[in-house]
Amino acid sequence: MNEIKGELASPNPEPGKRKARPDAGQLSDSFTEVDIDDRKAVRKRILQLAGPSLVEMLLLNMVQMLNMIMVGRVGAEAVAAVGLTNQPFFLLLALFMTLNVGTTVIVARSIGSGDVEEANRAAGQAFLLNIILAVVVILFSYIYAEDMLILMGASPEVLVEGVAYAKIIFLSIGFTTVSMSLSAILRGSGNTKTPMKINVLSNALVVLIGFPLIYGLFGFPRLGVVGAAISTMIANFTAMTWVVYVLFSGQSTVRLTLKSIFRFDVGLIRKILKIGLPAAGEQFAMRGGQLIFSKVVAGLGTVTFAANQIAFSILGLTFMPGMAFALVATTMVGQSLGAGKPELADKFGWEIRKLGVIVAASLGVVFILFAPYIMMPYTNDPEIIKQGSIALRVVGFVQVSQATQFILAGALRGAGDTKFPLYSTFIGVWGFRVILSLLFVLWFEWGILGAWLGIAADQIIRSVLIYRRYKGGKWKTMNM
Repeated sequence: MNEIKGELASPNPEPGKRKARPDAGQLSDSFTEVDIDDRKAVRKRILQLAGPSLVEMLLLNMVQMLNMIMVGRVGAEAVAAVGLTNQPFFLLLALFMTLNVGTTVIVARSIGSGDVEEANRAAGQAFLLNIILAVVVILFSYIYAEDMLILMGASPEVLVEGVAYAKIIFLSIGFTTVSMSLSAILRGSGNTKTPMKINVLSNALVVLIGFPLIYGLFGFPRLGVVGAAISTMIANFTAMTWVVYVLFSGQSTVRLTLKSIFRFDVGLIRKILKIGLPAAGEQFAMRGGQLIFSKVVAGLGTVTFAANQIAFSILGLTFMPGMAFALVATTMVGQSLGAGKPELADKFGWEIRKLGVIVAASLGVVFILFAPYIMMPYTNDPEIIKQGSIALRVVGFVQVSQATQFILAGALRGAGDTKFPLYSTFIGVWGFRVILSLLFVLWFEWGILGAWLGIAADQIIRSVLIYRRYKGGKWKTMNM
């Protein structure tokens, strides 16, 4: 446990050992002992846990931006191939959200109540189910890779390299999902440093390996977008190997054992599914809506779709802080409720949201003022820069709303309230993003501006719904 010593983790001294629910004295090293009225102490605890996650998310996004810049220099068709593959890829990843969210919440609650044994069993079941599901998804996606790209509206020019890229990316799904699941378990236990190290290194490999493979440098063949896929696969395999080693070696509070993996626990699996299924439904609603959105934008031409894809890559810079704070909210709310302290959980949620909004508002101002300059490293095509700048400026105005819905939805998930984020996502994405983008693009012919106004409306509506739900406080008394 050296890596998490001093972090916001369980006070249990030995991994795998169960002990009685700790009292106040026993929780002296846990953030659940923070004085609820001491705002400075509350924020200090938040930053202790959020710091590694925030650094991780920002660095990961910068690496992904560098990868998109490398691909962008290959040509618009290469960017389109990556963008069109990403939509079904992320839709397939939504299948695994059931396991990831359900397991994270159970681990956080178990750690908060001092029941490390249940956290270990949840980790083992999640690992087993991830492997089984990954095999099925890999077979399906690899076989139908070309059909999915055609369904997404890929042109013949994009299909030339796009099919090979998609097949390699789909083969790496198993590496990606296992790594995501086990990293989520570590965060649920309060260990955010290890996932940070693992994911930063693996994403750095995407650039270090991808650069020579994409452009044919240092004696390597020039593989273009296929080189980007190969580097991604190697990086995902590296991340998976590392996080599996950490959990099997006993370096974390929660650990994996062969017994916990191969002992099929029906009751615990039901518990994971009960919490996680709405989260998976939320991701399907989001990804399904995004798929329709991408098809609408693809109909505007390769140049516009390339601008849209680059804008989404840059937009990830604003997603990552929100996602980092959301992960912290899930862990801190879950552990506080596990320790029987709902008011502390409530305090954590609001304070995390305040910090997240400060970061989001700052990024929003940067996007509005410097949109064209942010686009320029990706491409020298003036039309792509012009259209991408429109998208970035629209989304810059809704950064506070975006951060609010990300973070407070994460807090609700930590309480086991995973259904309401599903409802809000369905309303926002399908009731506003999809319908308004279709209306603005196809009827009013506003081009990329109309499409991104639909995204803005979605973010505002979801933030209002999530804010009201969290403020209502019903989540404090929910049973898992």
